[in-house]
Amino acid sequence: MKKLLLPVLLLLTLVIAACGNTDKKEDTSSADTKKETITYKSETGDVEVPANPKRVVVLAGFAGNVMALDVPLVGVDSWSKSNPKFDLKNVKEVSEENVEKVIELEPDLIIGYNTTKNIDKFKKIAPTVTYTYGKVDYLTQHIEIGKLLNKEQEARDWVKDFKTRAADAGKEIKAKIGEDKTVSVIESFDKQLYVFGDNWGRGTEILYQEMKLKMPKKVTEMALKDGYYALSPEVLPEYAGDYLIFSKTAEADNSFTETDTYKNIPAVKNNHVFEVDSKEFYFNDPLTLERQLEFFKKSFLGA
Repeated sequence: MKKLLLPVLLLLTLVIAACGNTDKKEDTSSADTKKETITYKSETGDVEVPANPKRVVVLAGFAGNVMALDVPLVGVDSWSKSNPKFDLKNVKEVSEENVEKVIELEPDLIIGYNTTKNIDKFKKIAPTVTYTYGKVDYLTQHIEIGKLLNKEQEARDWVKDFKTRAADAGKEIKAKIGEDKTVSVIESFDKQLYVFGDNWGRGTEILYQEMKLKMPKKVTEMALKDGYYALSPEVLPEYAGDYLIFSKTAEADNSFTETDTYKNIPAVKNNHVFEVDSKEFYFNDPLTLERQLEFFKKSFLGA
């Protein structure tokens, strides 16, 4: 009788053990489905953010950086939304003023500037990270976004490759137009005319920092420190280089281009004015930078 009971007891033991193992597997599976996070060292301290964010809201400036790293966006600022080269048709426009709209999007990460309004409210919705514009250079900024999105190596690889390509293009351009030729970047916005330094978007970072092209002395004196300088059309000839990059929109007042003052600028007379759509050229994210680089190569080299 005892011999008969032994196999039965052994079988029951195996069944119970199997059930126990099944329970453990289920518990492990449940743990794996929990949302993983990483710690990002932001300007304001450590922030726990998703290791693989799926619903990012950008309140200012960094939409192109996020898109370049193939991270899903659900909300972007109006400036990014208006960029005709950004594929954002399925992404909602948001603002720092409308907290409720951001709540509706159920973001798992929010990115903005340190000057963004309602930051404390946004922090209650999702992990929120802010940056100070210009605190780091534009390429370091992309690497920071890469760290935030857990894609640092991808960001670093792109930066390294971009710097090489931009520098090579700069050498070709200088070989063609001359080492001492100058380039100015101007923009008409609303009823004001601006000239830019070397770190204010519009392709300035590529032209001056990577390609090492020169800016006119007057631009260096007035626009280099702050990044931009407002001027009247009458004094534009003093700031115009041998080549002009003219960032413009149809909505702006461009009537100054019909004046003799403008028409007599050497760059204008020599057909050395390259016009761009301001909405496509505002930023210095990887997507915009790639477009700017191709535009400059085509404009200066005919490539």
